[in-house]
Amino acid sequence: MHIPDGYISPATAFAYWGGVLPFWYLAIQRLRSALAGRTAPALALFSAFAFVVMMFNVPVPGGTTAHAVGSVLAAIVLGPWAAIVATSVALIVQALFFGDGGILAIGANCFILGVAMPLVGYGVYRLVAGRSAPESRRRIFAAGLAGYIGINVAALLVGVTLGIQPVFWSENGRALYNPYGLEVAVPAMLIPHLTIAGAAEAIVTAAGLALVRRLSPDLLGAPTAAALPTGRQRRSVIWLIAAVLVLLTPLGLVASGSAWGEWSAEELQQLVGYVPSGLARWEGWWRAPLPDYSVPWLPAEASFFEQVLAYVLSAVVGVGLVSAAIFALRLLLRSRTPSNRPPAPA
Repeated sequence: MHIPDGYISPATAFAYWGGVLPFWYLAIQRLRSALAGRTAPALALFSAFAFVVMMFNVPVPGGTTAHAVGSVLAAIVLGPWAAIVATSVALIVQALFFGDGGILAIGANCFILGVAMPLVGYGVYRLVAGRSAPESRRRIFAAGLAGYIGINVAALLVGVTLGIQPVFWSENGRALYNPYGLEVAVPAMLIPHLTIAGAAEAIVTAAGLALVRRLSPDLLGAPTAAALPTGRQRRSVIWLIAAVLVLLTPLGLVASGSAWGEWSAEELQQLVGYVPSGLARWEGWWRAPLPDYSVPWLPAEASFFEQVLAYVLSAVVGVGLVSAAIFALRLLLRSRTPSNRPPAPA
């Protein structure tokens, strides 16, 4: 689902940047006061969760791979504006440090996965959940449905974005960027997500909401009970779950093959017989320090065990980076909060 550089034209990339910047501005304004309180640790946790869950590649119809995103769960628990920030931070870190998604395409990936998906999912959740009690099963069902619809809307947007490229940007009968038109790109993105990836997102969202309701119902405005775990117990359980997720990320290595629309130039050469000139120009212009969640000193013939260690290391580094980014954002916003400014001299 991460659009790499070279698959969309610079005009498309800049259009998406123009679309996502207002949402980032509004999200930061909405979170300015909330980040000073308990929201920051929760925001860092959900950003780290989105980062890790996107490393779990699963095989899908067509011989490619896909993954859940986690942005709808963040929207349900923390609100849609927090979800925009949490998911965008995870996507930016993935692009800058791990080469998962393009740098020019950050605007597109953040708009689709970090804005459209959580907003649509949150709207579905509110519509289906209605005025039901926070602890009702209806809300769990609503969360699962919201995750399923949210990720499929994102898949549709990715398919349309890639599919229009050969319509508008071709030369001498050859596409300059993604070579597959709408008739191929849209079903290629939707079919895997309507089946496997959508189900994975639904499970992640519903199970995540159930877990949050169990451990920290105050985040949802649900009534608390005397039997709830203490703050220390909750932190221990959260850290244990985070450690288990990080250690399980190498399961993403089991799914062979690239995700649709994320092939290298060599793979695309084999698929269509040529490398689009725009793709050749922009693909690989940014060298991520830990490309493909691996380490640069790992030999090409590295064993599976070595790849597993590199994948786990990447997950740990990624979780640390997104957490650091959220807390840096918190410090930046607090320093600009009017109440924190020194009084003007008389």
